Order: sequence, then structure tokens, then C-alpha cells
Amino acid sequence: MTATLQNPIFFDDNKAREWLEARVWPNGPVCPHCGVTAEHVTKLEGSKHRPGLYQCNECREQFTVTVKTVFERSKVPLSKWLAALFLLMASKKGVSAHQVHRSLGVSYKTAWFMMHRVREALRGGAFYPFGSDGGPVEADEPHIGRIKGEKVRPGGPHKNAALALLDRDSKQVRTFDVGRVNAEEVTPIVRANLAKETHLMTDQGRWFRPIGRELARHETVDHSWEEYVRDVTDPKTA
Repeated sequence: MTATLQNPIFFDDNKAREWLEARVWPNGPVCPHCGVTAEHVTKLEGSKHRPGLYQCNECREQFTVTVKTVFERSKVPLSKWLAALFLLMASKKGVSAHQVHRSLGVSYKTAWFMMHRVREALRGGAFYPFGSDGGPVEADEPHIGRIKGEKVRPGGPHKNAALALLDRDSKQVRTFDVGRVNAEEVTPIVRANLAKETHLMTDQGRWFRPIGRELARHETVDHSWEEYVRDVTDPKTA
């Protein structure tokens, strides 16, 4: 992998752009705005034009190869984007934003943004519903930071409410930012992501009750009895 990263496309932006153009436009540039092909496109090579800029002679729009790709409108050099994409695709178990941050010399915030955008682009189609085969799905409402209105020492972190769904069979997790943890916020999210056949497992939060009545099965664990997880084969669930 180290030898592969010596490829000029991973540190030379011009080489990176040429590599991307050869793959996005194998038969010459195509206007991403109106779709006309190379014979109606002019490359702008003036001293005041940035490298790789083209103009469509039909719609008169200017564009580069990054338009309508995950690289569009990003200040991150294209060579860094290609290196991050290579690290993600070449790693058998994926790659973390921290590793990209260390490997490419970009900030962690930039690495997180890049990986989030690439992963979203790799996701195909709409999310399929969890629990479509009647399997168990856990739902919980973690808080990140400080809950709004909670008294903490000055300068303490802020907390945001989230909703997390875990499909026990596939081990996949989906998280959602919610303004407030209540039935009005939780119900439409759970309804959109769970099949009617789902075996929903939650704590005793009252916000799960309305959606629980719409599903095939809804069970709760009792934190007051120090119960935080329950095996679906537990006799209590029979």
C-alpha cells in the first residue's frame, strides 16, 4: 500500500485531475449542466483561469470534472481526496477519520467531513427497513454532550439528543439527530426505518409507546431493576 501511495495522483493535483477526467470523461469532456459532449465544450486556458476549467458552448456554463461529484465545492486538494478514497477502498475493514487525519496531514474535522461524504456517496439507494424478517431491533436515545437546560459548571459541553437504531441480526446501526426526545420526534423516524414485522426492544421511555403499537412486537427493559439488555430467547419474551 505504501508503494501505491507514491503514485503522483496522490500528491500532484494536476495529475489527480487528469486521472479523474480520464475516468469520468473517457470520450472527452461532457457538460454536467446540459449534457452536451466534447465538440461543444471549450477548455479555458487563460492565465486567469484555474486549471481544468471548461465552458459549454450551448448553455454557457463553466465547469470542472469535480462538478456533481463528491469532490465538488471542496477546498481540500483533489489529490488528498483521491488518497482518502484509496485508503477507504483498499482497507479490508474500512478506515477511520483519525487514520485519514494522521495519514494525509489534514485536520480531524476535515478528515471526518471527507469520509462522511465518501461513505454517503457509496451508499446505494434508500435505506432498507430494519426488522423486515421479524428480527429484533433495539432503539435508544443517547445524549451527546450536555442536555439543554442542565446545570453544569461554566464552560461545560453542550449535549445533543440522538436516536439510535440497532438491528441485532445485521449488526447495523443508524443514528439520527433529534431536537427533543418525544413521541413527535421519535415516531416518524422509527416508522420510516423499521418494518411492520419488527420486534422492537426499548427502555421504558413513553415516547416509544405509540410506534410500538404499530409494530408486530414491542418489549421494554426495566432500568430500575438494572436490566439493560435482554436476549430474545429469554423466557420472559416467550
